[in-house]
Amino acid sequence: MAQTLAVEKLIIGGERVPASDGGTLDVVDPSTGQTLATLARATAADVDRAVKAARAAMESKAWGGILPAERGRILFRIAHKIRERAEELAILESRDNGKPLRQSRTDVQVAARYFEFYAGVADKIMGQTIPLGPGFLDYTIREPIGVSAHIVPWNYPIQIGSRGVAPALAAGCAVVLKPSSEAPMTALRLGEIVLECGLPAGALNVVPGTGSEAGAALASHPDINQLTFTGSVDVGVQVAKMAADNVVPVVMELGGKSPNIVFFDADLEAAAQGVANAIFQNAGQTCSAGSRLLVERRAHDEMVERLAARAKSMRLGPGVDDPDMGPIISKRQLETIEQYIQIGREEGAHVVTGGRRPDDPRLGGGYFLEPTLLDRVSNDMRVAQEEIFGPVLSIVTFEDLDEAAALANRSDYGLVAGIWTRDINKALAAASRIKSGQVYVNTYGAGGGVELPFGGYKKSGYGREKGLEALASYTQVKNVCIKFG
Repeated sequence: MAQTLAVEKLIIGGERVPASDGGTLDVVDPSTGQTLATLARATAADVDRAVKAARAAMESKAWGGILPAERGRILFRIAHKIRERAEELAILESRDNGKPLRQSRTDVQVAARYFEFYAGVADKIMGQTIPLGPGFLDYTIREPIGVSAHIVPWNYPIQIGSRGVAPALAAGCAVVLKPSSEAPMTALRLGEIVLECGLPAGALNVVPGTGSEAGAALASHPDINQLTFTGSVDVGVQVAKMAADNVVPVVMELGGKSPNIVFFDADLEAAAQGVANAIFQNAGQTCSAGSRLLVERRAHDEMVERLAARAKSMRLGPGVDDPDMGPIISKRQLETIEQYIQIGREEGAHVVTGGRRPDDPRLGGGYFLEPTLLDRVSNDMRVAQEEIFGPVLSIVTFEDLDEAAALANRSDYGLVAGIWTRDINKALAAASRIKSGQVYVNTYGAGGGVELPFGGYKKSGYGREKGLEALASYTQVKNVCIKFG
């Protein structure tokens, strides 16, 4: 494990450069509370340099004039290189973010798959002809939208970074990537890999820094053409307002309070496993986490018993030790989650298990919290309505399909939903009534699947990432009409 992890410089215009003011930021390992690395902290001036480098790449023959098929070849090389360095990247992600090593390994493979998937469509971004009748030829062209800005969160750094960068590059855009200051390490390593694989200088720039400085400078920059943001609703609103001042379109993937709906006729063992995975993966720090369990009253006791057994058996520990669940990202976030658990108690919820920091002295330096089940929750409680962003499951009962659908939709969010039943008619009826960007039946993908369009209804955001739908965000349509004869 002994290795030098500090990546001290920004990546701008194909070069590793220090921050313009020499500023740095410390990256903390949430498993220990100790400093993991010290990085250059991007300023507004650095962000401006990065945007200018991206603009220059767009206007160059090296990137702006490259054949679409060659873009695809570069992306294929990136996918191969990510897989070649998979273990190194997974260990780095676990130390940076705290998640179990098996999850980091999966995230790295998914990152590679994004580049592989979009490499395959880089030369297939096609327009269409429109029949206007004799004497007219009308056709459309999909062109790259231009400089694409990406502000990514700390919970899935390499995976979320790749899911935006890969389609943007496939479409021919140039990218400025601003990773979270709390987990920027694999984004910087991704930047290095991309350059090694022959991406022209300036086509991808990586500028870690704070949200208030680097993030705000990027969102409000007058020379970006598109912005992709993943984060909280409150910050997303601010980012959208900044981009709107320059009439810049935005893809927003925001919060969630996603329900898993378990009917009495479901395979309850499979449902318990799916529900537990959906809330405890990455310590519940997932926008699409299944943080509400809506369970039919007749199945309530058995489901709670099964979930409690799973929660109590989970092993906590540092991510690189590959436990069942790692730490919370920061002390501040840990305290926020604890406050929500207390709010739940005050609202009348019953803590079935968890709800406190572990006693193990070996975990004392990190930001650990036991997986927590809150039962006897009504859907109007704050713990059922507000995004906690931690390993806390709120359990609400229902009587029938009508009530289940109503409860699922009684939320400001609409990102993902899970339905568990052996009755296909019931499953299809529920799926048609739930207002959510993704609906899973007898599984819960937590936004998974590179090929599957992903995005929210209501305050969970707008626009779609993943799949072929994502390409619409990074291209613009030009119509050409010719009169002849």
